Amino acid sequence: MALSSVLQKLKISCPGKFAQHSSVEKDETLDTYKVEDNVQRSPSMDWSKFERHFASDFQGKEGASLVSCFLVEVQEILVKYLLSERDRSSKVLDFHHPHQLREIMEHCLDVDENPRDLEQLLSDCKETLKYGVRTGHPRFLNQLSTGIDVIGVAGEWVTAAANTNMFTYEMAPVFTLLEEIILQRMRKMIGWDDGDGIFAPGGAISNFYAVIAARHHAFPEAKTRGMANMPRMKVFTSEQSHFSIKRAAILLGIGLDNVVNVKCDHRGRMLVGDLESMVKESIADGFHPLFVNATCGTTVLGAYDTVSKIADVTEKYGMWLHVDGAWGGSALFSEKHKHLLDGVERADSMTWNPHKMMGVPLQCSAILLRKKGILSGANQLKAEYLFQQDKHYDTSYDTGDKTIQCGRHNDIFKLWLMWRAKGDAGFRAQIDQNFEKAKYMLQNLEAREEFEVVNHEVAPRLKAMMMEKGTVMLQYQPLDDLPNFFRTAISNPAITKADLDFILAELCRLGNEL
Repeated sequence: MALSSVLQKLKISCPGKFAQHSSVEKDETLDTYKVEDNVQRSPSMDWSKFERHFASDFQGKEGASLVSCFLVEVQEILVKYLLSERDRSSKVLDFHHPHQLREIMEHCLDVDENPRDLEQLLSDCKETLKYGVRTGHPRFLNQLSTGIDVIGVAGEWVTAAANTNMFTYEMAPVFTLLEEIILQRMRKMIGWDDGDGIFAPGGAISNFYAVIAARHHAFPEAKTRGMANMPRMKVFTSEQSHFSIKRAAILLGIGLDNVVNVKCDHRGRMLVGDLESMVKESIADGFHPLFVNATCGTTVLGAYDTVSKIADVTEKYGMWLHVDGAWGGSALFSEKHKHLLDGVERADSMTWNPHKMMGVPLQCSAILLRKKGILSGANQLKAEYLFQQDKHYDTSYDTGDKTIQCGRHNDIFKLWLMWRAKGDAGFRAQIDQNFEKAKYMLQNLEAREEFEVVNHEVAPRLKAMMMEKGTVMLQYQPLDDLPNFFRTAISNPAITKADLDFILAELCRLGNEL
């Protein structure tokens, strides 16, 4: 059936006294959309019918009607916004400096004693999106997580409506099973037949879990006795790894001074020879070499450490090997590129962020472990008011006691729904396209004579110009002795080669204006 036919069949009406004002015939409304360059534009929205109606009225006699109408209008705002993100003629960002934005939005920023009516709340939603960054725009490449997947967004809407907590099976029966199924699938892709895992609020927390697990595996008594009488420990990570490894060492009492930054080669990969030398040196100095972090997809260069060679070192010295695959772990889907993670099955733990290369809406991060029981051993406290052992079901499904949180957001449903929609084949094609586009951009960049390293000041000035104009958003940073340079991270399936050409041309144009 054609899409237009489907849309014509959709009808949403607002019953009760709101019907005369806000009955919505979707076929009529959608007929007013004008399609230009594959972008649908909706008419302006009239919310006067919600004037002097408040959220407290949801509980009143006409509450059901009011709820229905209000949510229909919110849906219209969101659909219009999502469709507009595909419009390449629109800005990535309507940038204003903080003091300017506060002045523009002064009427809808503050909260005080009195409630605002629903008309104002709908306006607030629209204004918030208007001045935010359009992270689904094909020319937004500022972060590692870009793009908006419609199925993922639908999953997030369902998640919000369910509004449940992931700490026990009784609170989240279906979602708990989905989490178990997806974690099993991810572990199988790594090469583990068994193991454990949990979804965490971001890659930094997943990496934190890994260091917790490593310490508990080596010194389980630290859980009860603390660090005072523990051996002095060393953590090893590349000088281009994510800062979260250092933060984990701080929070666990290992200490920032006991994090060893291993040097990298010119491509950003850890020098394994230097790693082993530093491990030997730490042992000679009376330290216990606890943990090595191998990064698969560094934050700046996207480099993949040679996991198999690092595993030779960790196995030789009895160390915990963690793979931070927050960015690059999704290459495991690809037959062409999964070799970049050769040896990952020898790791003890792995961080994997589906909200990056896989394009799942933020946030969605998993910490995966090769062995069962370590997360529970490290974190379990058996709080009797929540994790009762005499429940009438299998309490091994109460996953909350192995986490560092109590309340835990449902990050699984959107990922599961996207996996159902795409299958392995869909994600594989998406990952391969990401690599193909990155290669295309590199080749195009090398062919252009306009680009050369000048000094540290150029990139910040160019970034300021692109934000002011709102045409493109790229991230810049220095690295070691290199001056500030722009990094592009491709994870948005909507990005085309034409977008990449535009970005390079826009950089040239802005550079000529300096």
